[in-house]
Amino acid sequence: MAEDLSAWPELRLASWKETAATLHMWTQVVGKIRLALSPHVNHWWEVPLYVSARGLTTSAVPYRERLFELEFDFLDHNLAIRDSGGASRFVPLYARPVADFYRELMAVLGSMAIDVKIWPKPVEVPDPIPFAEDTVHAAYDAGAAGRFHRILTGVHRVFTEFRAGFLGKVSPVHFFWGSFDMAVTRFSGRRAPARAGADPITREAYSHECSSAGFWPGSGPVTDAAFYSYTAPEPPGYAQSPVKPAAAFYHPELKEFLLMYDEVRRASSPEGALREFLESTYEAGAVQGNWDRAALECAPPHQSSS
Repeated sequence: MAEDLSAWPELRLASWKETAATLHMWTQVVGKIRLALSPHVNHWWEVPLYVSARGLTTSAVPYRERLFELEFDFLDHNLAIRDSGGASRFVPLYARPVADFYRELMAVLGSMAIDVKIWPKPVEVPDPIPFAEDTVHAAYDAGAAGRFHRILTGVHRVFTEFRAGFLGKVSPVHFFWGSFDMAVTRFSGRRAPARAGADPITREAYSHECSSAGFWPGSGPVTDAAFYSYTAPEPPGYAQSPVKPAAAFYHPELKEFLLMYDEVRRASSPEGALREFLESTYEAGAVQGNWDRAALECAPPHQSSS
């Protein structure tokens, strides 16, 4: 079946930078609600959001005798809050300050008898502004949000297929609201050396050897959307390993392989180009790191054509 190239739309960071920054803050509010109410899981796997058919979701969150879910809907442009008792509420998504979004969402949760306290400041961003005081981030381009979701759905398909080729410990396909990126991570099964001077969050995240690949809209030294891949700890020779496609490169500052999203989008087969990147960068780390590949890898299940 031919690929639908419209599933890989153009989305240069400069065209939606303000919307991305606002959406980043909104996802942090929602993600912190999940974090506050969920039991801890190794590597902070209770923290992320997940790609859904309509946007990004917390999945089911336990609260007393109920479950509830928060889902960013980038088709109808609202945040849906639904619980297992049948209640549904909606917080509309439009150009509004983070402070307004935060106040309305907490009020809506209160009206549903969901009492939750979160750390009210964003993380992993420079100069964080408390949510209740943030009138700086107030942009929302619905078209850009919709294109972002289309990209996430395409990436999610390929990441899920890549995940299926591994018998060892492997993460779900996560969307991390702290760093505003989507990732999938494979593990060798061995503990990693302790990171000197690492904070408790980093120590837990990298307690075991891993190979992680992801996608993010761009930030810092990477000024546009890109795919990344790294092995931690990085084995000798990793940075010099040949990887595919030809446009992929090693970024010495980040210590990651990068493949710009536009290179994938313009490829004759975007999914094929992304698969090459995932497989070749994982292989570089697994080979140089002496992973037990025979025990860890498998052929992905054949997809039925019926």
